Amino acid sequence: MLQEKIPLVSVLMTSFNREKFIEESMYSVLNSTFVDLELIISDDCSSDNTINIVKKMAQLDSRVRLHINDKNLGDYPNRNKVASIANGKYIMYVDSDDTIKKDAIEYAVKHLNVNPNAKFSVIYPFEDIEIPIVLTPAESFKKHFYHKSFLNLGPGGVVFNRDFFLSNSSYNIQYGPANDLYSHLKFASKGDVLLLPYRYLNYRIHDGQESTNKYVYLYLNQLVIRNALKEIELPFNKMEKKRILQKKSISNLLSIIRYGIKYKNIKQAFIAFKKSAFKISDFI
Repeated sequence: MLQEKIPLVSVLMTSFNREKFIEESMYSVLNSTFVDLELIISDDCSSDNTINIVKKMAQLDSRVRLHINDKNLGDYPNRNKVASIANGKYIMYVDSDDTIKKDAIEYAVKHLNVNPNAKFSVIYPFEDIEIPIVLTPAESFKKHFYHKSFLNLGPGGVVFNRDFFLSNSSYNIQYGPANDLYSHLKFASKGDVLLLPYRYLNYRIHDGQESTNKYVYLYLNQLVIRNALKEIELPFNKMEKKRILQKKSISNLLSIIRYGIKYKNIKQAFIAFKKSAFKISDFI
């Protein structure tokens, strides 16, 4: 029988009409080799059978907690809400349509514990490292912007020290599905990052995902990079920031053009161009 104590890890799962997937997602967490956890589901006013599925699971496993929002908050506000009611030293997001490998939590916690200077870990999907490594803020940004863009991953690939996450304003909420990139840049400016070369997340692709709407990223990516370079403390001088913005602006503009050509929708591409609010200074 599990002892009643503060768990080491809070696994956070936000849900909205996920009756098709949430049971499998929850089982992947509860069947982990790591057991010192709580699984908190924060439901955003689902109208399907999601809540009943969670309640049934909670009866079977006392580690499951259900929170139901009074009103629909939306994706990232709900992520912040569930983090605010977590108890663990570490918080780990598992989306209600994804699953994790059995040893995922054990692996992440093991390496965070032996690297106490790291404030959060990220799944590192590239092959230039073979063992976990810790990067300082300066090292993280140079690697991200000049070598491998590893901070543009979703919340499911990150494990945070809970106190660090909450003390740094949690996730930003003004950039829609691109909130993760801006926020991870913000977090990386505040503390060391642990890179984990193990893809423990099973990311499900389906029509209901917000990220499948590639269109919104056409303009959000430009807004994020421009504002991040202005607002976040980065280890670059003025000229370096200018070159980074120029490179990203050209890439984002080309993405809009390719979108218009591929989908034969010049009007929609032009709207994305306007929403990107490109400036001459972005390119010169």
